[in-house]
Amino acid sequence: MTKNHTCFIKLSVICIILILAASCMFFQAGENPEIDPYFIIGTKENRENLMDLFRQLKMEERGSEGEFAVTREIAVTFARLKDYDRLTRFLSERTINNPADPYNSYYFMMIAYAFIQQDSEPIAALYFDLILNNYPDLIINDESIHLVCLRHLINMNPKPEKQVWYYRELISRFSEKIDMGNVWFMLGQACERVGDWNGAIQAYTNYLPFTGTIISGFPNADQYARQQVDFSRSPKDWTFESLPALRYAVQEALDAGNHWILMRYQAKVNFFTRSWEQIEMDNTRMAVSNLSHFMTGRIRYAPTLDASSTATEAYLRTTGWSSFSMSTWYLYFRKINFPQDPEIHGRWEWAGIYYGEKF
Repeated sequence: MTKNHTCFIKLSVICIILILAASCMFFQAGENPEIDPYFIIGTKENRENLMDLFRQLKMEERGSEGEFAVTREIAVTFARLKDYDRLTRFLSERTINNPADPYNSYYFMMIAYAFIQQDSEPIAALYFDLILNNYPDLIINDESIHLVCLRHLINMNPKPEKQVWYYRELISRFSEKIDMGNVWFMLGQACERVGDWNGAIQAYTNYLPFTGTIISGFPNADQYARQQVDFSRSPKDWTFESLPALRYAVQEALDAGNHWILMRYQAKVNFFTRSWEQIEMDNTRMAVSNLSHFMTGRIRYAPTLDASSTATEAYLRTTGWSSFSMSTWYLYFRKINFPQDPEIHGRWEWAGIYYGEKF
C-alpha cells in the first residue's frame, strides 16, 4: 500500500467521523429537523428542557394561549441564562413569521426588556413606542402592556413633546392605576417646556385637589402649582414695567409715609412675609394686613439695592419699622416669569418682605 493511499484512507475516516458527529449534533436537536440547534444551549438539563419546549411549541395552535405560554417559557429560559441575543432572535422570528399573533405586543415588550438588560435603552424605547402606536393593548397577569410601556417611556424619552403625550395617555386611559397628583403636576411641567402655558395652568389646576402628593425632585410642588394658578387668575394690576419704576414708586411712598399707596404696590397673589431663617415652604402667601401699624416713624431705605440682587431678583434694605426686635425689613422685588401672557411676562412686582438683617 502506497503512502498516498494510506493518507487517503485516513482522510476518508476523518471525514466519516466528522459527518457522524454532525449527524449526532443534528439529531440531538430533536427528532424534528425544523428545530434550530442554535437555540438548544446550556447544561444538559437546559438543553433537554429547551428541546421539550420546542417540540411542544410545534404542536400548539397558532395564536393560542398554549402557544403563548410555551413561547414565553422559552424566552424566560433564555433570560434566565442571560442569553439576550438568542432571546431577541427567537422572539423576533416569532413576530416576523406570525404578524397577526395577538401576543406580539408582549413579545416585543420582552425584546425591549432584553435591550434594557444590555444597557441599550434607546433601542428598548423604540420597541415600547412601536407597541403603543401599532399594537392593541394586552392584559397579562392583570397588567396592561400599554401602561408598562408608558411608564418606561416617561423615564427613557425626555423630549417634552413626547412627555406631554405620555402623561395625557396615562390620565385618559389609566386614571385608576396611577398617582393622579404626580401625573397632573408632571404634565404641567412638560407643558411649560413645550410652551403650552394654557395647558400647564390647566394641569396645575387639576393637581390642586391632590395637594400633599410627594413628587420626586419638587419639594415645593404644592406651593408652585398654587402660585401659578392664583397668578394666572389675578388681574396683575400691581406690576411695574421695570425694576427702576417699581423701586422709585415704593421709595416715593416710603418718603411720603403713605401706607395706603405702599400697600397698593404689594403683589395681591403669592406675597410672602418671613424671616431669613424660614424656608420657602413657610411662605405665608399674604400681604401685611395694615402697614400703618409699622410706619409710626420715618422709614429709611438704602441708597442702592443690596449686593445680592440679580437680574431677576432684588432686595431693598429698609429700617425704622415699628416691629419689636425687627426694625429692619428687606423688600423683595421679583421679575415676573409668566410666558402665558407676553404683556405681563418680564414685568416686576413687589413680592415679599424678609424680616431682620441678612446673615
